Amino acid sequence: MTRGFAAAISAVWLAFSFSTIQAEEAAADAQPSPGEAAWAAADAAKQTGPAKIELRDQASLQLPAGYIYIPAREGKAVMDAMGNQTDDRFLGLILPESQAGWFVTLDYEPAGYIKDDDAKDWDADELLQSLKDGTEAANEHREQMGIAPIEVTRWVETPSYDASTHRLIWAAEARDKGGADQDPSINYNTYVLGREGYISLNLITAASAIETDKSAARELLSVTDFNSGKRYADFDPSTDKVAAYGLAALVGGLAAKKLGLLAMVGAFLLKFAKIIFIAVVAAGGAIMKFIKGKKEAAEGAS
Repeated sequence: MTRGFAAAISAVWLAFSFSTIQAEEAAADAQPSPGEAAWAAADAAKQTGPAKIELRDQASLQLPAGYIYIPAREGKAVMDAMGNQTDDRFLGLILPESQAGWFVTLDYEPAGYIKDDDAKDWDADELLQSLKDGTEAANEHREQMGIAPIEVTRWVETPSYDASTHRLIWAAEARDKGGADQDPSINYNTYVLGREGYISLNLITAASAIETDKSAARELLSVTDFNSGKRYADFDPSTDKVAAYGLAALVGGLAAKKLGLLAMVGAFLLKFAKIIFIAVVAAGGAIMKFIKGKKEAAEGAS
């Protein structure tokens, strides 16, 4: 994923066999696997809404009730255990407190002030074609790495930009080339622009669930704001850095690169949402198991 799109579950993790899980269950006294240890640490560090989440010195997110935030350090360990790379732009993960099968990655990209003039004139069809062309161009490299080629097929959410709040939303469907995957994953991309860069909130879910799950991404976007002095309106043209690209690049060129990297780590195999939680629960380390267990214990004590 580019930095902010590192949110993907690797095919290696998805291929984790149930026989392996059963063997781990049988060895109850054995040391926890890296994945189990990562999820246990994430559970210990998690914050549940309502809570104010500070996003470095740039912004804050008013986490609503029903959501869980995993800080950057613990979130990175979870991502690493699943075979996904992150870097210093990564701000953490957000998951539902329910058993809904999605998650959101948070990133801050210090790109500078992004001019949004091009949003007035962009053509959705041209942007989609740019995504298709960029993804197709990257397929040769993916095939050299032994990774199946993908193709962008359609808009799931046509790019829309609110100039008054400086928020961008878009989502495209990408499938295995030839369409063998019947329920591909969707990356529902949301951004809020600031004076020195932007924050991205990337929701990963299945195509069959996107109409329901995208409301979570929109809600989280709406409660993410830059701090005073860091807001888009605080830009000072005499001193501040201007980004090397405009707003359309977050949907066009940069997005094509993002889709390619996501494919490399199996993001579009997002049967993950159900499989990953089932697998980790079976292994004894799922955050959902911890949450549910604590709720039941609290109810039993009351």
